[in-house]
Amino acid sequence: MSAISDTSVRHARTTHRTSPLTRTRLPSVSQPEHDPEVIELATRLFGHARAGHALKLAPYLQAGLPANLTNDHGDTLLMLAAYHGHLPVVELLLEHGADPDRLNDRGQSPLAGAVFKGEDEIVRALVRAGADPDTGTPSARESARMFDQQGLLELFDNGVRAARARRDPEPGS
Repeated sequence: MSAISDTSVRHARTTHRTSPLTRTRLPSVSQPEHDPEVIELATRLFGHARAGHALKLAPYLQAGLPANLTNDHGDTLLMLAAYHGHLPVVELLLEHGADPDRLNDRGQSPLAGAVFKGEDEIVRALVRAGADPDTGTPSARESARMFDQQGLLELFDNGVRAARARRDPEPGS
């Protein structure tokens, strides 16, 4: 299995186009420091997230793949898995530290994407992981209002209250 290392990413960084791996600038294909194997691997990994291949992603995450890896549109692995309805991949990424509030380049959150797509189980998993329903444009809360999802609005209110209670426990508890 190939690995995405800091060395290979640093080696690939420089000037002309955006990398789907790090959202940093990469040299043009004609420059010798361009690493097509890293780009090909990143493309495969994003495909695994999009297609719901948790078993194919797991070894990479265990080997140190950043759970918040982003493509050239700012979409994280979590965003793609959530939007395409793959709960096992969402849970795997969250277990490996993926940020449920990481916005893509369009200001969209994984939670809002899951609301938009009607992926209620993924919405619940993201809320349990601490996703903020008011993050992004449109936010998950705005999307739930737009689609008249009263149950999700209640879930968001309960999730926000629970997060506050964890963050600011009452004295004596």
